[in-house]
Amino acid sequence: MYNKYQIITEKDKSWGFYINNLGRTVIEKNMNYPATNHPDNYMFTWEKGRVLDEFHLVLITQGEGIFESKATGVVKVANGDVFLLFPGVWHSYKPLKTKGWTERWVGFSGTIAKQFLTNGFFTPAAPIISKCDKPSILNHFNTLFKLFDEEPLGFQRLASGICIQLLAELHTIKDGGNHIDSLNTMVSSAKKNMYSNINKSIDLVQIASELGVSYSKFRIDFKKQTGVSPLQYYLLLKIEKSKELLLNTNKSQKEIAFGLGFESDVYFNRLFKRKTGSAPGKFRNQKN
Repeated sequence: MYNKYQIITEKDKSWGFYINNLGRTVIEKNMNYPATNHPDNYMFTWEKGRVLDEFHLVLITQGEGIFESKATGVVKVANGDVFLLFPGVWHSYKPLKTKGWTERWVGFSGTIAKQFLTNGFFTPAAPIISKCDKPSILNHFNTLFKLFDEEPLGFQRLASGICIQLLAELHTIKDGGNHIDSLNTMVSSAKKNMYSNINKSIDLVQIASELGVSYSKFRIDFKKQTGVSPLQYYLLLKIEKSKELLLNTNKSQKEIAFGLGFESDVYFNRLFKRKTGSAPGKFRNQKN
């Protein structure tokens, strides 16, 4: 059993993301749960549950149990599952007596943490992420445990970065599911094609066909990973390239437009202004 509860300073809080506590506990079959060596404000029973004023991330390895929150009702959790606990949301959880489990957790707070977790990336209605028992996830926890054991200068700031990395990887698992590798390969291949043909027009339907998927699936998966559709991503690449040419060459706007494969300089000017808020000429003059 390992746990650490931190004294949080105003300097820690001002960073915007800080770790309150973390630990690892092995609950054997038929053991009482939770263990009694936690501060009173963290203790709970399955029947009464609890409400925290901070975020918690709990990873279950080995064993299985049940989780309940006001938003989800009772659901099963097992080896490889992560569940997130949100401030102000009632919850309860426990391992099955006949199974036990091993849990790792980290509790955190801060303005960045609140923004990061309440903008739709993670929600109380869907707090469970499966298939998280990966070496990289466990390494993040081990790195956090080592930092809080040794407490080097600035360890809270270092820990906040590792915890955000952990959350980022969990979000990728949440979005990608069983298809992360194929999704990465497909989107990466499409991006390379776009970069290689930035000075031309490309057929996105043909790209999807060459990748062995329908355009509809290609568009959905591409947007899931990048946040924008394939067409919008391709146009944004062209706009970024045009910015470089406007600032670093003497080419006219028309030359840049046709050099990047736009059908007309009028369309280029309109698109550039819509994407950047400035007309190409005004953007160029900012250099002077």
